[in-house]
Amino acid sequence: MNWKDVTFSQLMLDELYELMQLRVDVFVVEQNCPYQELDDKDRLPGSRHLMGMDDEGKLICYARILAPGVSYPDCSIGRVLVKQEARGGGKAAQLMKQAMKVALTYWPDHSIQLGAQAYLQDFYQQLGFKPVSEVYLEDGIPHLDMLY
Repeated sequence: MNWKDVTFSQLMLDELYELMQLRVDVFVVEQNCPYQELDDKDRLPGSRHLMGMDDEGKLICYARILAPGVSYPDCSIGRVLVKQEARGGGKAAQLMKQAMKVALTYWPDHSIQLGAQAYLQDFYQQLGFKPVSEVYLEDGIPHLDMLY
């Protein structure tokens, strides 16, 4: 897996298109969840876009890392996804470990928070995250806040 960690302004147009297409494919189409995908947080100066590419340079996983104070008091990881045909080989754990590394590199004095889909609670707990909220509905999908 080849990793690329960039700001919005550092994204190439084709990379931006590919990551937006993948985010819509997973969160809007696959999960049948119409929501406001473009939320202006992508373009903030501190926002990081972590892309995992295969050996041919195709985007297969992605996460967005936000600065403290954007979504939560601490930095946060969101829009975590692995392309459907690439799932099952541990790529999600690799992605999260890399995203945590990025977050702690830029904001070493902060915790990391995320709004996890509830069915992934065990996955995030294995990475060291702890639940800090009850389950709530976000865009019709059960979520809970977790902190590392």
